[in-house]
Amino acid sequence: MIPLRDENPTQTTPWVTRALVAINVAVFVYQTTLLVGHDEMVYLEFVQGLALRADFLLSPTMWTSMPVPAPLTIFTSMFVHGGLWHLLGNMLYLWIFGDNVEDAMGHFRFLVFYLLCGLAAALTQVMLSLGSGTPMVGASGAIAGILGAYLVLHPGAQVLTLVFLLFFIRVMYLPAIVLLGIWFALQILSAAGGGPGVAWYAHIGGFVAGIILVGAFVTGKRPRRRRMSIIDGGL
Repeated sequence: MIPLRDENPTQTTPWVTRALVAINVAVFVYQTTLLVGHDEMVYLEFVQGLALRADFLLSPTMWTSMPVPAPLTIFTSMFVHGGLWHLLGNMLYLWIFGDNVEDAMGHFRFLVFYLLCGLAAALTQVMLSLGSGTPMVGASGAIAGILGAYLVLHPGAQVLTLVFLLFFIRVMYLPAIVLLGIWFALQILSAAGGGPGVAWYAHIGGFVAGIILVGAFVTGKRPRRRRMSIIDGGL
């Protein structure tokens, strides 16, 4: 399932969400330029220098020999992506769901919330993959926290979704609680199945952190309640 947009208006301009999207895109464009006129090793050194590695993070004696101290890579890794589809998928979810969470929290609180969810996601992955030398990059963990917050704040919000099920392909509205519930279930199943190349535990940790932390970050105003009916917008 691919979300396309949500029917959930905001009362403020999501400046932080837009800035996060812009920064992630800018970093990716810069990464790409390193492949033009440079040896591929320059590109790899840049990406791996900002990536999070569990083995480095848990080895303080190695921190001074790294381009970026290992504790800081928890945050720098959130702005680096391994490929175009990795970037586009993350930015799509951030763009659709981030504005409403930012609207409920306020700009500064939203930024702190985003970074804390990314921190929780990274530490979850690290603790469940002790000694791993595989570099971890991407904003997925922090964005998973936004999804968890959105689920708490707007469970009935209608999300226009492209649904794939064998030969069934349809564009339809789903309540956020259904879409995000299925998304979270898939993360758990993928983690249990040991799917390669994806930090599934980071997704799970970020999502749970978002659910737990959202109450401490929302401002006094209550988010608008959205109707629960499913509107079929199929093609």
